[in-house]
Amino acid sequence: MRSHRPSFTVVLTVASRLIRLRDRLLGRMHSDRVDSPGLSSVRYSIPSGNNLLDAFYVEPTAQPARASVLICHGIGEVADQWFPIQRILAEGAVASLVFDYSGYGRSTGFIDWTQCEQDAISAFQLLRRLSPPRPRSVLGFSLGTGVVPAVIDRLEADRVVLCAGFTSFREAAHSIGIPRALSRLVPPIWNSEESLRNCSLPLLVVHSTGDGYFPVQMARDLASWSGGSARLIVVPGMEHNEPFYKPDLSYWGPVISFLTGAHP
Repeated sequence: MRSHRPSFTVVLTVASRLIRLRDRLLGRMHSDRVDSPGLSSVRYSIPSGNNLLDAFYVEPTAQPARASVLICHGIGEVADQWFPIQRILAEGAVASLVFDYSGYGRSTGFIDWTQCEQDAISAFQLLRRLSPPRPRSVLGFSLGTGVVPAVIDRLEADRVVLCAGFTSFREAAHSIGIPRALSRLVPPIWNSEESLRNCSLPLLVVHSTGDGYFPVQMARDLASWSGGSARLIVVPGMEHNEPFYKPDLSYWGPVISFLTGAHP
């Protein structure tokens, strides 16, 4: 797979920056972390190999946190954009840490699938130091649903959440339009079947019927592969990135309940 690394780095770097440029032009690149009542938001720099990762830890101050979660975000996002969701989580008594992979945002280094996995491990170690005792969980959104299953056996997590997910990186590439005849150009990474079958943790899979990138069947497959208890929630109508761009409790409320143990 060594030959795939340069193209992986170039493609994901270009795609992520184009999406961010689009979001900036559409006025989506804003943050309101300052003066948000009832919560605390602190920026951290996380060592990960030779790189430093930009990250934000948000916790409720109006009430004790009942759970915490590490967020592994999608391909076109940066950590600062996740504050509206972190605020919703904090209002539900969930502390959260979101970080940028190496080569994203203010994080140093370059995008690489092995490095993404190491970044998630390093970030989870910080979450363990910052957050109250269990339950501590890990959540992947879109691209992050490839990273999370790949590292779950190397984390001391209590629960797993996969949102807007795919079953493998190759299947994701085909789903967004890469012809199967070009499969050899796509690295055979992040195939979640084996990882999830060997994972005994409670799993929540959240998908939407309007997801134009990954079909609902992928979510069904992810849930069916779970080696522990799994719950699948299919939200009607929402597009792939809508839970990120327009977060509300219809999508994130069940996630909060799962993280805090209301629905194991």
